[in-house]
Amino acid sequence: MVVVGTGYFSQFHYDAWERLGVKIVGICSLDENEAKKYSHAFDNCKVYLNFEEMIVKALPDIVDIVIPPKNHLKFIKIAAKHSVNVICQKPFTNSLAEAKKAIKTAKNHGIKIAVHENFRYQPWYRKIDDLLKSFLLGDIFQVSFRMRPGDGQGKDAYLNRQPYFQKMERFLIHETAIHFIDVYRFLFGDIKSVFATLSKLNKNITGEDAGMVFLDFKSGVKGLFDGNRLSDHIAKDRRLTIGEMLIEGSKGTIRLNGDGEIFFRKYNKNNEKLIKYKWLSKGFAGDSVFYYQKHVIDHFIKGEHLINNAEDYIENLKIEESIYKSNKYKKLIDIT
Repeated sequence: MVVVGTGYFSQFHYDAWERLGVKIVGICSLDENEAKKYSHAFDNCKVYLNFEEMIVKALPDIVDIVIPPKNHLKFIKIAAKHSVNVICQKPFTNSLAEAKKAIKTAKNHGIKIAVHENFRYQPWYRKIDDLLKSFLLGDIFQVSFRMRPGDGQGKDAYLNRQPYFQKMERFLIHETAIHFIDVYRFLFGDIKSVFATLSKLNKNITGEDAGMVFLDFKSGVKGLFDGNRLSDHIAKDRRLTIGEMLIEGSKGTIRLNGDGEIFFRKYNKNNEKLIKYKWLSKGFAGDSVFYYQKHVIDHFIKGEHLINNAEDYIENLKIEESIYKSNKYKKLIDIT
C-alpha cells in the first residue's frame, strides 16, 4: 500500500495502518518533512513528491488518498491507469458529477474505490443500530441530530487543523453533514426527499456553516439535521460526537450525548436509563478510522462485502446535491 497526504486527518490513517500491520511502501506529500516523519513507522519507506512517480515505482496494490477533494479525481485517474485500487477520503471528489466520472474510470480499468466514510463505525452508532434492531423503540417516528462543534467562530476558524475549510464553496453539507447523511442511511435506510435552508454565519469563510435539513425516509421515519459550526454543546471533548442525537419511537426515546453516552427513556416515564457498552478512547472518535480501515483490508484479503464502495456511496452525494438544490429553489426535492 501507498499513501498520499500528510495533513491533519492523515495522522489517524497512519496510526490505524501501523496498528493493523499494513505494509506501507511509499508516502507522497508536498511536505517532505511530514512524509519522512510518518515513514519512520513503516521501515522508513520511501518518500515521494510526485504522485504518479510513487505509483509507478512503488508498485502498490492499494493507494490511500488522504487529501482535500480538489485533486481526488485527478489522482483516481492516475491510480486507475496503473490498476491500483483506491481508498479515498471524504468528501468524495468535488461534486456528484466528478464522483460519477471517478466511478466510470474505476469500472473501465477494473479497480475498486472505497470511500473512507468512518462515522458509521463510531461505536455509539454501532450500539444504537443494535438497539434499534432489538425493537427497543418499537415503531420509530423521527430522528434529529444537533451538530454543534463550536469551532467556526472568528477569522481564525479552522486554521489550526484544516485551513482549506475556509475556502470551500460548499462547506457544512459537503464537508461535514455528509457524515450524518451516511449515518442516517445506515440506521434508518434510504431517503426519498429533502427540504433545506442553509446560511453563512461567519463572514470570514466562503461556504455555508449553518443550516437545517428535513428528511423523509422511505421507511416513513422523519429526520432533522440541525447544523451550526459556530455554536457548541456540552461535552468533555466537543469533537468526539460533535453533537447530540435524539431518536423517538412508540416505546420510548434514545438519546446520544456529547460524551458518547447513550440513554433510553421508556414512553410515559420521566427517568432515563444509561445504556452501558464498551468502546475505546483511542484514535479518532472511538477508533472509527481503525475499524473502517480494518474492514477495507478484510475486504481485500478475505473477500468481505465492501461497505461504502463508491457505487453505493454515490447515493449520499445525490442526497447532498438535492439539499443544495432545495436551499437554492426553496422547495422540497425528491431524491432521484
